[in-house]
Amino acid sequence: MRILVAAFLSLALVPSVAPAADRITGELFATRSEVIAPHAMAATSHPLATQIALDTMRQGGSAMDAAIAANAALGLMEPTGNGIGGDLFAIVWDPKTGKLYGYNGSGRSPQSLTLAEFGRRGLEEIPATGPLPVSVPGAVDGWFALHERFGRRPMADNLAPAIRYAREGHPVHEVIAYYWARSVPRLSQYPGFKQQFTIDGRAPRKGEMWKNPNLADTLQKIADGGRDAFYKGEIAHTIDAYFKANGGYLSYEDLAAHHGEWVEPVSTNYRGVDVWELPPNSQGIAALQMLNVLEGYDFSKIAFGSPEHVHLFVEAKKLAFADRARFYADPAFQPAPVAKLVSKEYAAQRRKLVSMDKALREVQPGTPKQLEEGDTIYLTTADADGMMVSLIQSNYRGMGSGMAPPGLGFILQDRGEMFVLAGCDSPPRHPNCYAPGKRPFQTIIPAFITRNGKPWVSFGVMGGAMQPQGHVQIVMNLVDFGMNLQEAGDAPRIQHEGSTEPTGRGTAMSDGGEVNLETGFPYETIRALMRKGHRIVFADGPFGGYQAILRDPDSGVYFGASESRKDGQAAGY
Repeated sequence: MRILVAAFLSLALVPSVAPAADRITGELFATRSEVIAPHAMAATSHPLATQIALDTMRQGGSAMDAAIAANAALGLMEPTGNGIGGDLFAIVWDPKTGKLYGYNGSGRSPQSLTLAEFGRRGLEEIPATGPLPVSVPGAVDGWFALHERFGRRPMADNLAPAIRYAREGHPVHEVIAYYWARSVPRLSQYPGFKQQFTIDGRAPRKGEMWKNPNLADTLQKIADGGRDAFYKGEIAHTIDAYFKANGGYLSYEDLAAHHGEWVEPVSTNYRGVDVWELPPNSQGIAALQMLNVLEGYDFSKIAFGSPEHVHLFVEAKKLAFADRARFYADPAFQPAPVAKLVSKEYAAQRRKLVSMDKALREVQPGTPKQLEEGDTIYLTTADADGMMVSLIQSNYRGMGSGMAPPGLGFILQDRGEMFVLAGCDSPPRHPNCYAPGKRPFQTIIPAFITRNGKPWVSFGVMGGAMQPQGHVQIVMNLVDFGMNLQEAGDAPRIQHEGSTEPTGRGTAMSDGGEVNLETGFPYETIRALMRKGHRIVFADGPFGGYQAILRDPDSGVYFGASESRKDGQAAGY
């Protein structure tokens, strides 16, 4: 149970990271130094995946080859957050053309599953697990699309390390073991999960060797037969038969029809740097909206961890997330007024709603004229030629739907849970209402920063609704508070909860929500926030998972950072 901070305010004085304190006292947050290397860098949420990425680049692969190789390994090593049953998004800096490319690798809902079927079942929300929230997995298609444009090594070579580890085994890491153990009781009821993702009915323990020969076989088929082996071959037929036998709707035809899309990244300038995100159906532009609001305040006179810092951040988040709930959806069904939402003029209009003295209690979406859980992996790679990849991949809620087709070694995502059911049978319909063949709202977002038209930082902060909030905090830590790359991720984080959700669950926020502060914020700040009307709660998170690579524009040297709250590693050569 989450308890309002009252008698426990003194806990806020306990530092969350060593030698952590706060900027007010002039001390640093970093748990360790940045990693610095001249030729290549990789930062992932698993040390073995990071080493695979580096080995791939040492053997002549590009940063994209390295990202694919690491992602394939993470699907084996960190199934609590990702796998080939999920979706993928990426932003890529291509040194040959000197520009950024965006890829939306999200899948669509089954064509045979209708809104009327949910009504027949008496459902007002799509379940979190089981066959109903499953949408087409887009990750494998994304690998091949990205590889075709930016890869150098054969895909079979990129998948070989994951195949080897799947057959020979690898030791399970600590944080992953913890989340795996939490998933087993929930998901063991679904066919194929217990048989393929437990050891005698339990999760593998920290340090215990884990093998997944079924996944090795699946990845080998993909290596031999390409993306069609997954979407049109034996794997697709196995998935089709499994859902037919277990009350599901995902079909061979849905898989065969899948395609991801190249999209134009969207940016805003924040105090001289350009921050880039992907457009809806992802939530990336929420970070841009928040930054535009915050740019109107002089943070050279506002200290990190001060009441003003936290208050303004939370208020900007409330404004952006009200729009997130109203406008972000599959643009093929409901185009959002993206240009207007990320404009400086719109931010100035919304900023007028912010008071320095009082927290907003209720926030409605804005009216542009043209008109929260999740487990994920984020990784970033950079090579000797200057290519930088920002890639995020997810099963959505932990280990996904729990639906694990026999002999395949992976679990299908439950991303379809993000669709809205309530009020969708008559207008005005929510933009994220369920429809067959539609992409659900997506929480996963990669990010990138350029400076003077050159690549500067590739980064991401995984974790549901925390992601845009995390992106904004990283940008502010780097730009406003002068932190280095590792320190920017280690600094204590803020998470506001309680805004209207894109799923339509609940009405517009009317109680101000809750401010979840990670330990490390001063007692004085908490007291001042409470006086402004903010509700402060225990820091139970999740506070995301951060990886980043920074490129020095003059020397080309890479700096790497990895999340201290997870099992990850940044390394280079």
